[in-house]
Amino acid sequence: MESVYLAIPLFPLAGAIIAGLFGRQIGRVGAHTVTIGAVAISFVLSVIAFWHIVFGGGAVYNESVYTWMVSDGITFEIGFLIDRLTVLMMTTVTSVSLMVHIYTIGYMHDDPGYQRFFSYISLFTFSMLMLVMANNFLQLFFGWEAVGVVSYLLIGFWYTRESAIFANLKAFLVNRVGDFGFILGIGAILAWTGTLDYAAVFAQAGDLANARIELFDGAPWSVATVACLLLFVGAMGKSAQVPLHVWLPDSMEGPTPISALIHAATMVTAGIFMLARMSPLFEMSETALSFVLVIGAITALAMGLVGIVQHDIKRVVAYSTLSQLGYMTVALGASAYSAAIFHLMTHAFFKALLFLGAGSVIIAMHHEQDMRRMGGLRRYMPVTYITAVIGSLALIGFPGFSGFFSKDAIIEGVHYSTTPGAGFAYWCVLIGVFVTALYTFRMLFLTFHGEPRMDEHTREHLHETPLVVTVPLVLLAIPSVIIGAWTIGPLLFGGWFGSSILVLPQHDVMAKLGEGFHGWWGFILHGFQGPAVYLALAGVVVAWFVWIRRPELADRAAERLRPVHRMLEKKYGFDELYQAVFAEGGRRLGGFLSRVGDQRVIDGWIVNGAARVVGQCSGLMRHLQSGYLYHYAFAMILGVLVALSWVVLSA
Repeated sequence: MESVYLAIPLFPLAGAIIAGLFGRQIGRVGAHTVTIGAVAISFVLSVIAFWHIVFGGGAVYNESVYTWMVSDGITFEIGFLIDRLTVLMMTTVTSVSLMVHIYTIGYMHDDPGYQRFFSYISLFTFSMLMLVMANNFLQLFFGWEAVGVVSYLLIGFWYTRESAIFANLKAFLVNRVGDFGFILGIGAILAWTGTLDYAAVFAQAGDLANARIELFDGAPWSVATVACLLLFVGAMGKSAQVPLHVWLPDSMEGPTPISALIHAATMVTAGIFMLARMSPLFEMSETALSFVLVIGAITALAMGLVGIVQHDIKRVVAYSTLSQLGYMTVALGASAYSAAIFHLMTHAFFKALLFLGAGSVIIAMHHEQDMRRMGGLRRYMPVTYITAVIGSLALIGFPGFSGFFSKDAIIEGVHYSTTPGAGFAYWCVLIGVFVTALYTFRMLFLTFHGEPRMDEHTREHLHETPLVVTVPLVLLAIPSVIIGAWTIGPLLFGGWFGSSILVLPQHDVMAKLGEGFHGWWGFILHGFQGPAVYLALAGVVVAWFVWIRRPELADRAAERLRPVHRMLEKKYGFDELYQAVFAEGGRRLGGFLSRVGDQRVIDGWIVNGAARVVGQCSGLMRHLQSGYLYHYAFAMILGVLVALSWVVLSA
């Protein structure tokens, strides 16, 4: 199986190289054929690996593939860890990526950068696979940075647009903040364990918990706590948690297929996966778990509220991603790692479905994205509409759909958690259910229901998008319905992850939840006993009443709640704050250093000042060498007087 594992990431890499370097020679058809074929092979091999590990009784593969360097006893290598967590992520990444690749044929049909785009998305798939398959921190960091670089290229794919360049630069800089913490965390682990290998580090997790480090005099911290908090800073950047979330909504400047890939299967899921993989370390620090829990809760509720006031269809889905990432982070903080990965997996399918559905609408609307200029599209786009309804029901956690099982498991897990901050987090994720249903069905009603609000020309040309667009929607809709019921038993309550995830007995909220688990149908019936289902239903009803039955109420509420509405429109002022403090502050600091440091100190004092001093000294020397005899006689007499004075005074 080793050759299979090696081939899984290498095929997308080969496809990216061929499409990127030889795109002109092979043409558009050649570019999408080679990249789709490569990702399809990778998907098939991932399924084979999944079957081998899960159903074939295959042993966990944890081997070094290539040793890059050995320095001072520390080994830097490329290695793979293939266990149940890995094969689940590999299958999810490659399946969603394959659908996005196929969909791209239709969406990017007329774009001059067609081959370049296929090269980038194939490279994105390779980068994410290298990240999830890593068995050491060096390779993890390589994949971590690689997905960041490719996301930068894809967000700014339309580089002639100033907004796209601003967005990819913003994503790059915000992630640099997170990555600084991430690499410090890796450095702390390396300094205290002397290794970058996962297994060796996890074996010393107890020692890290007992070791102490003084960040400030007289305030010792557990090394495990410091390392985990630093690693989480990296996850806050990649998985867009408050306050490092600001780059993700702006990533909508990239083409819709990459929005789907970033939000569903790559980039933002990297942080969630990393925290789950690091469970042996996080279980050693209740402080780190509590911090993760609270940050996730704030993100889940606050970002969902912002989604209510968005008018761009893609930005609504983007804020939905932020909110759902908050749910996953809450689960990680509650030690419900399996529930976080379960929601990551179900979310990948229905979020890709919603993004690609939004892209289908944008194609039909001639790249119009404002929902205020849509309406009534269900008559013209029945396939897109039905799949959008399925994706929306999965997102809000409607009973029976995939999102219901994973989201309800998180809410119940947090309810059972004893981690400090769990009470606050429970109310955030519970209120978030209502908010999610409200903004999701607002989007659905404004887009597909009511009277058409587009111009006459657009309305006359409205029609369902081609099969190359709708077939991926249908294929993604299927798991959005069934995969939750199909996998909840083994993933959450069957010990499916085994040694891939470590949970201490006192933190095992899934075990408590599993005591009452009696199959997927029983889980649905149990859901009706809690408030979440009714909050979701209330959100749907309110959305229908406000935006379909009485649309004037939306404007009236916005006017009466103007301060709140304005705050949500401003996204709590994070963008303005960062722009004023860091961007503008950086520019002003640079200008000050240029004026004072460069022009005045370096040029004025050092460079030009040195020249002036040399000139002045030369001028003085010219006066001393006048050529007149009486000047030299006077200097000699003056010298004799000085010498005599010194002799007399020193005697």
